[in-house]
Amino acid sequence: MTPEEQAAALERGRLLFAGECKFFYAAQKLHDLPPPGLPEVALAGRSNVGKSSLINALTGRNALARVSVTPGRTKQLNFFDLSGQLVLVDMPGYGYAKASKAVVEDWQGMMFNFLRGRPTLRRVMLLLDARIEVKSNDLAAMDLLDKAAVIYQLVLTKCDAIGAAPLLAKMAEVQALARKHPAAHPEVLTTSSETGMGIPALRAVLAELA
Repeated sequence: MTPEEQAAALERGRLLFAGECKFFYAAQKLHDLPPPGLPEVALAGRSNVGKSSLINALTGRNALARVSVTPGRTKQLNFFDLSGQLVLVDMPGYGYAKASKAVVEDWQGMMFNFLRGRPTLRRVMLLLDARIEVKSNDLAAMDLLDKAAVIYQLVLTKCDAIGAAPLLAKMAEVQALARKHPAAHPEVLTTSSETGMGIPALRAVLAELA
């Protein structure tokens, strides 16, 4: 990509998120899903990986992702409309459990069926915490996404919390992991909701999918 093309992509991303961003739907059962319409991108990851913070950083709205949170309802899918061009789907975190069985139990019903059967779903952004090792439930989630035949892209969060050299090593590790999975996008994104690192680049990727 030339510098001019990169600048244009970043501007498209900025414009997408400069418009109105609003929560508009929550679903706990498959038959409760809103009808397919706009292109959709889902955000997934372990609990405490920083999904809500990332949504808020992308949109520049400090509490957007919290308006739909209902304590205890771990199966809920939350839908956010971006200027009538793209829908972000906030998927429930798959918990702190070490065993990959937890991911299967959490996602075996509506989550997997949503991923496999949603015609407007363009991509899943699978968030990984840059500070810690990739967990068994992350690997299980990747396996499920492979089985659902959904393109997903790995996004490292909290990258401001580690140094430059460890971040480069982490990127190399995660890129190698992505190459082992047939549905994984080869490009790994690095972000920080605290500093804004990588947010414009992620916005550009999302605008390309809109």
